[in-house]
Amino acid sequence: MQKAVGLPSASDRAYAHVKRGILDGTQSGGQFFTEGEVAEAVGVSRTPVREALLRLQVEGLVWLYPKKGAMVVPVSAQEGQDLFEARAVIDEWAAGRVWPHRKEILDDLGRLLALMRTARKAGAVQDFVAADRTFHEHIVSAAGNPILTRAYRSLCERQMCVSHVAMRVSDARMGRAISSHKHLIALLTAGIKADFVADSRHHLKYAHHEAGSVR
Repeated sequence: MQKAVGLPSASDRAYAHVKRGILDGTQSGGQFFTEGEVAEAVGVSRTPVREALLRLQVEGLVWLYPKKGAMVVPVSAQEGQDLFEARAVIDEWAAGRVWPHRKEILDDLGRLLALMRTARKAGAVQDFVAADRTFHEHIVSAAGNPILTRAYRSLCERQMCVSHVAMRVSDARMGRAISSHKHLIALLTAGIKADFVADSRHHLKYAHHEAGSVR
């Protein structure tokens, strides 16, 4: 029997469940879990769970142990460095390319900044990191290269495994991140291109420093 149009398959639900846990830190690096645990949590059989874990292995998020389960791939210090360097290349490119289209994304960026403020007040770290990530994805997407946009989203997903830990350290760090994003919007609104590109570069370097300080 075919699944109803628009409804996620059992494999998709298992994939989303495990991936969400990895990205929000519920499933931390080095943690082992079984197919049966996922199947029970999602309410599916083990076959779609195996399919979901294979997808996550291809994305580099888990290591599979046949007939046993999977382990969340830890983010090493070197991988964290590599992620930031790769993001920096795309961020700086996007900051220059998005300039002619900046007015098209100002409303969305303002909305995401408001979500970051709300998440900070509620102590909702996962929501804060998600809004932060989406803020930068909007800029990259508006720069107009779908291939780089997809690569950037993949980098950001992996980087979330680092970022959610950094943001947990203090409310003050979330406050500094909000101030930095507010300044980026101000530059897009009434600044000059060179300053926006330079500040985008500084923003990521500072985020790298913040994440590194909790290792």
